[in-house]
Amino acid sequence: MTAGASPAVDAVEVDEDVHPLDDPIRQSLRGVHAHFARWSGRIGGYHPDVAGHIGHPTAMTDDDWAHLAALVGPSAEVAVRGPGHTPPPGWEVLGSFGLVQMDGTGLVVEPDPELVVLGPTDVPEILELVARTRPGPYLPRTVEMGTYPGIRVNGRLVAMAGERLHPPGWTEISAVCTDADFRGCGFGTRLVKAVGAGIRARGEIPFLHASAANTTAIRLYENLGFTLRKRSVLIRVRTPSA
Repeated sequence: MTAGASPAVDAVEVDEDVHPLDDPIRQSLRGVHAHFARWSGRIGGYHPDVAGHIGHPTAMTDDDWAHLAALVGPSAEVAVRGPGHTPPPGWEVLGSFGLVQMDGTGLVVEPDPELVVLGPTDVPEILELVARTRPGPYLPRTVEMGTYPGIRVNGRLVAMAGERLHPPGWTEISAVCTDADFRGCGFGTRLVKAVGAGIRARGEIPFLHASAANTTAIRLYENLGFTLRKRSVLIRVRTPSA
């Protein structure tokens, strides 16, 4: 299969018997986000302007590593979910960090009509806010992955959150961030509850990921009703140069 091709969903080799949250990237790319998908063998990824997420099998074969390299190109940095992965010769391991996945079944949700829905015309402001607050990766077309509400003060975008991965029955809350000048105002709580309300209205369950080191955010999410579902490790690797 040619890298970057988008085969029919039935042709994509994805484990069918795993929980959607154990393979959320590929499950999203097979469903709601199929129009963003790029596939090479069992490796799935988003269009590079949308998200840098890569989905892969739990146990990766040499063929899987070759397909990953074909999908993202030479000398590219990418994250794979571990632990237990040993790349073939020619790959470089750059580091790793802990990640927690949290189940929002118990999230107390609340619609918030005062929030503004952000779209493509807001992307320059979104990227400026992300650069200041560093909630995680955000690209020019990430806003297309779902609904992204924000809070403006005197016309200035000072806080936002939104929807990212979308495996069957679930939607990830992501990019929760507030400008430093407005922290402590409860904006993050309002945004998470409002995004969660939209997810629940579709009959789905919210979930999210957070850095294991971000104990402040994890405490906030726990106070809102999230529970720890899984711990994992993201391993950053660089593909061979040729």
